[in-house]
Amino acid sequence: MPRRSAAVYRRRRLVVVIGLVLLLAVVGVGAWLLIARPWAAADVAPKPSASPSAAPSTTTPTTDSASPSPSPSTEETPAIVACEAKDIEVTAVTDAETYAAGVMPKLSISLTNKGAKDCTIDVGSTTQVFTVSSGSDVWWRSTDCQENPSSMVATLAAGTTVTSKDPVTWDRTRSSVETCAQENRQRAPGGGASYHVEVSIGGFTSLTTAQILLY
Repeated sequence: MPRRSAAVYRRRRLVVVIGLVLLLAVVGVGAWLLIARPWAAADVAPKPSASPSAAPSTTTPTTDSASPSPSPSTEETPAIVACEAKDIEVTAVTDAETYAAGVMPKLSISLTNKGAKDCTIDVGSTTQVFTVSSGSDVWWRSTDCQENPSSMVATLAAGTTVTSKDPVTWDRTRSSVETCAQENRQRAPGGGASYHVEVSIGGFTSLTTAQILLY
């Protein structure tokens, strides 16, 4: 086998050296990639924040301790007071002006609050008094033979007029506390005789009377 020249051996050694250099370069680059991890840059980049919540903030705003805080209102509805004579108008009301023989007059009360404010008044039967007179002669008074009287305090609105719901009937006789149980009490004369009806309620008396004629 012919002996190779020294030049051939030098070329082979050069190829081996270049291969080793390339191998070392490849190994070095691989090691750097493992250590530096350039691909990890995307992982550490700041991510976009979530959109703000639409829910209202629950943070309580702070207030300046030196600023006055609003105090609760102490205003109250004024109490309704009792009616006064200057504001009350009482009127006797009859269901007719003339009554045929045997027809019993029915008597009612009209009550007006002429004042600018509501007021209270006892409108119960305890405070109601109808009086029927002929001149100065008192023929009948509703309280003489009244049974089970009661009180009922009501509010009378300003500027309103009310009328008693259930009228009181006069039986056309003369009354007294001593004759309540009698069946044959003295009967009031008819024939066109004139009588006057007065009424009071809650301590207030009608300023005028209602005239009726009995036949």
